[in-house]
Amino acid sequence: MSQERKSVREPPVASSRRSFVKSVAAGSALAAGVPSLLSGQGHAERRTLSRRTIARSHLEAQVAPSDRIGLAVIGAGGMGMADVNTALRIPGVELVAACDVFDGRLDAARERHGDIFTTRDYQEVLARDDVDAVIVGTPDHWHQPISVDALRAGKAVYCEKPMVHDIAEGHDLIRAQDESGRVFMVGSQGMSSLGNEKAKELYEDGAIGQLNYAEGFWARNDPIGAWQYPIPSEASEATVDWKRFLGPAPDRPYDPLRIFRWRNYRDYGTGVAGDLFVHLFSSLHFVVSSHGPTRIQAAGGLRYWKDGREVPDVLLGVFDYPETDTHPGFNLSLRVNFVDGTSGSTFLRLVGSEGAMDVTWTDVVLRKNVAVDPMDAFSQEKMAEAAAAEDGLPARVRMLPPAEVRYEVERGYRGAHVDHFFNFFQAIRGGPPALEDAAFGLRAAAPALACNTSYFEDRIVRWDPDDMRLV
Repeated sequence: MSQERKSVREPPVASSRRSFVKSVAAGSALAAGVPSLLSGQGHAERRTLSRRTIARSHLEAQVAPSDRIGLAVIGAGGMGMADVNTALRIPGVELVAACDVFDGRLDAARERHGDIFTTRDYQEVLARDDVDAVIVGTPDHWHQPISVDALRAGKAVYCEKPMVHDIAEGHDLIRAQDESGRVFMVGSQGMSSLGNEKAKELYEDGAIGQLNYAEGFWARNDPIGAWQYPIPSEASEATVDWKRFLGPAPDRPYDPLRIFRWRNYRDYGTGVAGDLFVHLFSSLHFVVSSHGPTRIQAAGGLRYWKDGREVPDVLLGVFDYPETDTHPGFNLSLRVNFVDGTSGSTFLRLVGSEGAMDVTWTDVVLRKNVAVDPMDAFSQEKMAEAAAAEDGLPARVRMLPPAEVRYEVERGYRGAHVDHFFNFFQAIRGGPPALEDAAFGLRAAAPALACNTSYFEDRIVRWDPDDMRLV
């Protein structure tokens, strides 16, 4: 970026930031409806995050037969069927088909959902006229090939994250989306959450001043969370289509661990970065309208779950974000820990020149520093008096605690998963386009997958987030 452009362009949050400083001087509050924010008493003001009534009514509305959507799931395992259960909460959506390489999952799908079409071959699903949209809930190495085929078959696609197993696959998927004209959305559900939406509003209003640092953390400490999924007793070479599971992956003998605990193996999964970093990237990029980092470096190790897996259970990533029209240059650090004794910690934190906010899918905690105007002579004099003790030695200056506002979702909130599927089906029905489309998905997946490259090759990775290419 040229020096001339830097000299004339003002950061987009600057105006709002000045307004906030003025409001502090006047003793006013940060946002509409948030009284006594800077009371100095140290307690948090609580506010409720709520969906508009019209959105709730849409979730409960009757849908005309002509607007009904025939849904199929490809990959009917834990995540795929959890997605189905959520999708069916949206009015007018009907499950008509399921595909999986394990017969036990197809049997379970029929037992739960009745007389639906089931098959091991996803191409048979794509050939059906009653299928309007598909959920791709397969292992990661199948995400891109099935999504491309589905789009070319005229189906809308909801693809679990990350949408690619390799960064190089991304542009073909973007092209398939554009050429088909069909809706494509990645399943990072936090994108549609009340928490993310409020954080975006606060950031754009200048609530934390000038962004300079962000961090994210995802912690687990249990076998299922660390991907030690149970192996079905009925699984065998007769009930599993092993060759179809392998697909584009290298050929090898049947191994139940590789199919039912596929996240542990690089041929099929993308490690903790592809599973969890991508969620944090999606939320961050949505909140600050970013295309992504330019420099990526990772470190970590296999510290505890030494069960034959090929990927680390502790991973740290450090990222440089350049200055853009929507944010200043800043740094990001991400962490995933599957050996965390406290467990359960998940958050994204944005730190700015005037405050910080912790963001989850269900709440946002905004903390503001209480500052004194350096031009206020009276305040400066009083601070100097307070700092001087009677014996002439400097005393400790008492600091006011940061002012805090806590935004929490309303009771009965249906959750980010429902919001995300609602947005997906609205896009299919001609509503607002899906925000997490293929380009957005690649910009979230690529820096996550680049962490794996950095870790396994012990090097810094360069990425062009605008052209979406490795440098």
